[in-house]
Amino acid sequence: MTLRSPALTVDGVLIEDGSILLIQRKHSPFQGSWALPGGFVEYGEKTEDALIREISEETGLKTKIRALLGVYSDPHRDPRGHTVTVAYLIERVGGVVNAGDDAVGAKFFKANELPDLAFDHAIIVKDAFKRVSHGVLPKM
Repeated sequence: MTLRSPALTVDGVLIEDGSILLIQRKHSPFQGSWALPGGFVEYGEKTEDALIREISEETGLKTKIRALLGVYSDPHRDPRGHTVTVAYLIERVGGVVNAGDDAVGAKFFKANELPDLAFDHAIIVKDAFKRVSHGVLPKM
């Protein structure tokens, strides 16, 4: 019996003053497109630790997790194959936005000025703004 499992990823949603932090992807798929910062969870790594690592690598920011936003598991969300992402709402605790690692750009966008987003990130961003506007953010 061959066991096939989806890959596990994480995405971070950082909203400050009504704007959301996005990175411009350096690599395929969606090279040059804007996306939420995040990436693959390494074997033996907690999703929370993977997210903090990926955010730092891609944006230069130190962050902490505010709340679990949701789990997104559409088998077609990533053209490389079936991935499941755990998306978190995060907050900045230090650093200055500076693109790095897998990003060629990193900046904040106003909610009404969002570019087209890679993967299913438009759905995740919509869910995040809905959640933040309702003010339901338990502390982790």
